[in-house]
Order: sequence, then C-alpha cells, then structure tokens
Amino acid sequence: MIVQCGRQIESEELAQIRETVETFWRLSQWELAQTVCEHLGWHTASGGNKVDACLKLLKRLEAQGRIRLPAKRDSGRKSGKQPIASHRIQPQEPVVGKLSDIGPIRLRVVQGKADKALFNEYLSRYHYLGDKKPFGCYLRYFVEGAGTLLGCMLFSGAAKALIKRDQWIGWSTNERLRNLGFVVNNGRYLIFPWVKVRYLASCALGKAIRELGRHWQERWGYRPVLLETFVDPHYFDGTCYRAANFRYLGMTRGMGLIRQGQSYATSPKKIFVYPLADNFRQVLCSGEG
Repeated sequence: MIVQCGRQIESEELAQIRETVETFWRLSQWELAQTVCEHLGWHTASGGNKVDACLKLLKRLEAQGRIRLPAKRDSGRKSGKQPIASHRIQPQEPVVGKLSDIGPIRLRVVQGKADKALFNEYLSRYHYLGDKKPFGCYLRYFVEGAGTLLGCMLFSGAAKALIKRDQWIGWSTNERLRNLGFVVNNGRYLIFPWVKVRYLASCALGKAIRELGRHWQERWGYRPVLLETFVDPHYFDGTCYRAANFRYLGMTRGMGLIRQGQSYATSPKKIFVYPLADNFRQVLCSGEG
C-alpha cells in the first residue's frame, strides 16, 4: 500500500493501475491518468478526475520501477505571456464619493471569452502582481456599481500547505490533501485606481462572502467552506479584509511553491481567513472524500 495526496492505494488497485498502463500503452500520460481516475473512482470535490494527483502517482510508480509510462508528448500549452493592454482599459473619469452615491454594489461572474480577456487586461495593467492564470476550480468577478466597472476579483485554488493556517484548522496531512478543494484563495483583488469610494473594497468583499458559495455550487457542483487570502505588507495593510471581518492568522514564512530539491523565496505575507460555513472544521477534517 502507498499513500498519494491523502488516498491509500491498496495492492489490488496497484495491480489495476499496472494492467491499465500495459493495456492502454498508446495513450498519453495525461490520458492514462484520466483512465486510472475513472477506474479507481478518484475524483475531486466537484466531481472531476484528480488528474494531477494521479500523474504524480504514476510517475512515482515509474521511479520505483513498478510501471513504465509512455514517452511524454508535447502538451501544446501556450506560453504564459501577459496579455497586452488595449485601449479598452484606459483610465476612466474619476469615480469619487460615498457608497450611496454609486448605488448598490454588484458582483458579476465573468463569462465568455471577451469578458475574460478584458478581466485579464485589467489585472495585467493595474494589479501590482499582474494577471494570474488560475488553477483548479476558480471564479472571476467584476465589481460593478453606478452602471460601470469598479474592480476585479479572482478566487481559485488554495495554498497546498501553510503552517499557520493548517495548525489553526487542525487537520492532518491526509485530511488536508483530501479536502483542500473546500478552501478557496482570493488570489487577486483590484479596485481600479481611478475609483476612490470609501468602504467600497470591504463592501465588495462582504458580497463575495455571501455569494461565492452559491456561485461556486452552480459552477463546480459543491460549496467551499473557508476563504483565504495573502496580503503583502510592503504594499498593503489588509484594512479591507479586517473591515470585512476576516481573521488574521499571522505571517507566512516567505517560501513559495516547493518542488523536489527546489524552493522559491518570496516576501512574507499576512494570512487572512474567513469561514464560509459554521461546520468548516468538520468538513475539512473529515476522513471522507
């Protein structure tokens, strides 16, 4: 038996994997991972196949000499170049005043290629970190009010491991690997620089807290139970997150994504979280999945 991403792979399942790889040797590695997930019933919380976790398992088994994978094919992925800003996102006339002056604040889920391209252009030009390609399940929002666009929000997959968050939740390593999909990260938040409306940022966050679960359910088939975000203190204090009643957990260690034999240094960030369900710990620490 071996454990991969929180799942115990028994000897019978290992034999199934070996047979699948030998039988479908013409498939690509990605197609094999999809097939193995179907055979084992290995799915994410949204019902999709856990392809990334399965690929790691297959490569692990190959390194141990248990299987032999087909040669890796060209994935055909496009380069991660930033979108070029167009005239559509030039600075607008200043929007100033009180919240009441711009009417009800609305979050609109970004849909369609044109809106997605516009969203990415705004982030590329006006967010200090630029555009970000989301991974896993995600939602993009436009913040709207007074009949105009006021900002952008991106919610996507949570950090794989975070000491202070994981200690606060109290889950085990296997529980974290199994249930991480129920945690969503607010990876980008932008109020356009020409918009100067007090309390707008925290108001929009409040709407996201109330509406994200429903929209996520409609798009991905399940509800997240915890929201997280990181704030770089060199640029921001996190005032809008505090005003929206996010809980401050402390600072990250300043280490980015870690691969085998490789680490990435980043500046330490403030960690904020917000429970989206009263029973979030019960869900995250569940042994089912």
